[in-house]
Amino acid sequence: MSGIKIRGTGRCVPQHIVTNDDMAKIVETNDEWITTRTGIRHRHHCTGGENHTYLCTQAAKSALEKAGIRPEDIGACIVATLTADELVPAAACTLQRELGLPEDTLCFDLNAACTGFLFGLHTMECLLAASPRKYGLVLGAEVLSRILNWQDRGTCILFGDGAGAAVVEWRQEWPSIGAVLGTRGDNELLRVAGVETGEHSYIQMDGTKVFKFAVETVPHCMDQVLSKAGMTAADVDFFVFHQANARIIDLAVRKYHIPPEKYYKNIEEYGNTSAASIPLVLSELQDLGKIHSGSRVLVVGFGGGLTWGGALIEFA
Repeated sequence: MSGIKIRGTGRCVPQHIVTNDDMAKIVETNDEWITTRTGIRHRHHCTGGENHTYLCTQAAKSALEKAGIRPEDIGACIVATLTADELVPAAACTLQRELGLPEDTLCFDLNAACTGFLFGLHTMECLLAASPRKYGLVLGAEVLSRILNWQDRGTCILFGDGAGAAVVEWRQEWPSIGAVLGTRGDNELLRVAGVETGEHSYIQMDGTKVFKFAVETVPHCMDQVLSKAGMTAADVDFFVFHQANARIIDLAVRKYHIPPEKYYKNIEEYGNTSAASIPLVLSELQDLGKIHSGSRVLVVGFGGGLTWGGALIEFA
C-alpha cells in the first residue's frame, strides 16, 4: 500500500471578468439563455500582462505556502494543460525556473483536456514512489480565451481562464487514490486543431453529444471509484465534479442523493476552465474550510480526447 495525499492547494484567475451581458454584445445570446442551459454567469479572461505562466506561478506559490513546503523539496512537477504559452519549453519547465525548483526535478506538461488534473495526480503518485523527494506539484491551468471562436456562440460563452495547484505528499503507508481513468480517441465531438493542419486553433465541439457523453460518464466513474475503494456514496466526505455544465452536476447529485453540504459548484463564476476546473474547486473548498485534514473527496472529470477519470483523494 502506498499513495499520495494533498497537503495544500492554491489558485489564480485573471482579474478581468466577462459577464453574460458582455457576451451578448459579441454573439447573439443573452444572460437567461446562457444561465438556464449552463449555469454560467461570469468567466475570467487574461488581459494585459496576465498569461499562462503568471497564472501557474501564482497558484503554485500559494499551494506551496499553504502546504508549508519549500521549492527545493519538490521531486516532480506536472502541468495539465492544452494552452501553455509555448509548445517548448513546457509550462512545467518554465514553472521550474519561476519557482526555483531543483534542476533535477522532473517537469513536464500533460494534455488530457478537462481530465488532465486527474491524469496528473495519478501520474504523480507513480512518479513519487521512485523519487528521492516525496513531494510533488500538480497543476491544471488554461488560457482558453486565446483559442475561442468569437463567432461561435455554442463554445465562446462556455470557457474561462484560470489555474489551480496542489502540493501532494507520497508515503508508503498511505492508501492509493485509486484512480480510474479512460480514453476513447475521438476528434469529432471535441477538438482543437494542431499547428500542422493550417486551421485556426479554435475549440470545436458538438455540445449535444458531449453533454450526453458526460451524463453517461460521470456515474460510470463514480461507481467504479466507489467499488474500487469498497465504499458507498455515504462514506465520502465531499464530491468534486468537473465544472462543465451545472445540469450535469445536478443530475449526478440527484442520482446519488448527495446532500447540498457535500458538493460545490463554482461554474457560475468561472465557466469551464478545462484542466483548471477541479483544482480551482479544491482550492476554494480548502479556503472555505469545507475540506481539511482527513477529508475524503471523490473527484470526477471528463473532457476532450475523449478522456474521463475519477479518484478518491484525501487531504493530509
